[in-house]
Amino acid sequence: MKTKTLGFIGGGRITKIFLQVIRNNKSEYNSIVVFDTNAVVLSQLKEQFPGINIADSASEAAKQDLVFIALHPPAIMETLDLIKDQLKPGTVLISLAPKISIAKMASMLPQVSNIVRLIPNATSYVNEGYNPVCFAASMSEWSKQKLMRIFRRMGRTFEVDEPKLESYAIMSAMLPTYFWFQWQELVKIGTQIGLTEEESSNSVRDTMLAAVRTYFYSGLQPDEVIDLIPVKPIGDHEEQIKDFYNSKLIALYDKIKP
Repeated sequence: MKTKTLGFIGGGRITKIFLQVIRNNKSEYNSIVVFDTNAVVLSQLKEQFPGINIADSASEAAKQDLVFIALHPPAIMETLDLIKDQLKPGTVLISLAPKISIAKMASMLPQVSNIVRLIPNATSYVNEGYNPVCFAASMSEWSKQKLMRIFRRMGRTFEVDEPKLESYAIMSAMLPTYFWFQWQELVKIGTQIGLTEEESSNSVRDTMLAAVRTYFYSGLQPDEVIDLIPVKPIGDHEEQIKDFYNSKLIALYDKIKP
């Protein structure tokens, strides 16, 4: 399987991340074709990544060697129905969404044996992704390894059983959003209590990195790590925060699992 061309159906955030990965790694392809129903999205993407080719239809993007389906789950099956006659037997189809299984996609695409599901992570933007992937049983080991070499340019990419993909969508793909807004607010508070923005940013960044290392690599039990700091300014709200996590994330998992 020699990859020469890439096609993206959907030009949103995750396609932007993939294109940035390609730029970061200076990867070269004969052609990168992107289609989206939103002309503004395509225009902005073309401005940021001038080397891409804008497609007039999903069918045009579907004619490439690797075809990425970068759509929300409700749109996937309808889109596959539109492009199924354009997909070649040797095409590798890569879905980037939860919920829609390989078996369900294969039922509409009997001529395509190379179907992949990848749950990408926004941290791939800086080549630090944590990306689980699952391959159709019909794919050869050689083809899988070829794809893994491409995917690993995004960061850590590892093969998992398909039923675990939705769990990783909650615990990896969406996980940064549980914290990023908090870091943003903490940096802001730092500037309100006497630090410059740079000092506050450095303090939050470096302390958070050290806190992760302490929690996971100190050899202490979780309760022992938590006990290292006696003063807990938002301790009165911990149970409420835990309830937010449990109620919101488990409900979301139930919604996105097949």
